Amino acid sequence: MKRILLTILSCLLASSLFAGKKDKTLDVYWVDVEGGAATLVVTPAGQSILIDTGNPGNRDAERIHKLATEIAGLKRIDKLITTHFHLDHFGGAAPLTQLMKINEVYDNGMTTKSPDRNRKDSRWPLVSRPYREMKVGKRVVIRAGEKIPVKQRKGTSELVVTCVAAQQDVIKPASDSKAEKNPLTGSVQDRPEDLSDNANSVATLFAFGNFRFLDCGDLTWNVEAKLVTPVNPIGTVDVYQVNHHGLASSNNPILIRSIRPTVSVMNNGHTKGCSPETFATLRGTKSIKAMYQVHKNLRKDSENNTTEELIANKSNRDACKGHYIKLSVQPDGSTYTLSIPSHGHSRIFKTTSKNE
Repeated sequence: MKRILLTILSCLLASSLFAGKKDKTLDVYWVDVEGGAATLVVTPAGQSILIDTGNPGNRDAERIHKLATEIAGLKRIDKLITTHFHLDHFGGAAPLTQLMKINEVYDNGMTTKSPDRNRKDSRWPLVSRPYREMKVGKRVVIRAGEKIPVKQRKGTSELVVTCVAAQQDVIKPASDSKAEKNPLTGSVQDRPEDLSDNANSVATLFAFGNFRFLDCGDLTWNVEAKLVTPVNPIGTVDVYQVNHHGLASSNNPILIRSIRPTVSVMNNGHTKGCSPETFATLRGTKSIKAMYQVHKNLRKDSENNTTEELIANKSNRDACKGHYIKLSVQPDGSTYTLSIPSHGHSRIFKTTSKNE
């Protein structure tokens, strides 16, 4: 009987995979790029926004393409946001353009010189060349505070996509804002300056009615604090994509406790991410009701995992099927569903965030 019920649930989930434009929902897919990052957003108007493209080579590009076309029903990527220039975040972009069209690219501006100030990389001109030379419709250097234009859909909440951090600059409170000082200011010490390009990550806030989702790429400790102190222009969010695959150089408690997410989603690898310090912060944040992971942590510190039902991929790398996690927000932004179609998990949450 249990197997029959699971089959029925899986069928129901499968029938809703092509939601988005048809059902007027805002859909987010966390693509398994095995330790890299790729988050696909499909708007109620049917536009697609892809944040990062995983690693170089065909595997991640093909996984993104398969999910985009076969699951989300897309024919192209309307907007690509590259958070920063580390290969696990931009490496799959050029191969993806061979599989489907990318109309617009938003990033910090790719150069022939490595953006990592903490190391010299003589290979950088060669490594970055595919991205620099890939054929796309338009390239935009994005700045903190700028909004990415998206089409709206009649009968749904307004969707607003805002860059809240880029190149270590962060969004400022509105001029008419009466925001008070964040009481968490100074509660956690800064760390030595991060000289890698992680600190320059583009952070994007999606607001759909009262629903809010924050994706900060690999933003690191000091800039995370800067984003929400001494005042917090972000307010609270419903869903937080755990920064930097869950590594301890990111996920400053000041950020997470300030934005007070209900759900966290970690796009980690079999042995990458899932730092004990990050898990302690997530578990110690009272607002968080569910912690999702793309992969089960298969290192010896196996206690640094969420519950089994909230993990999309549990096998070792050789047996990995590349399962994804999906988020679907109702047209009025009042509720949202997190699901893992591969094993029939689905849970509905009420929107609780607000812009403070």
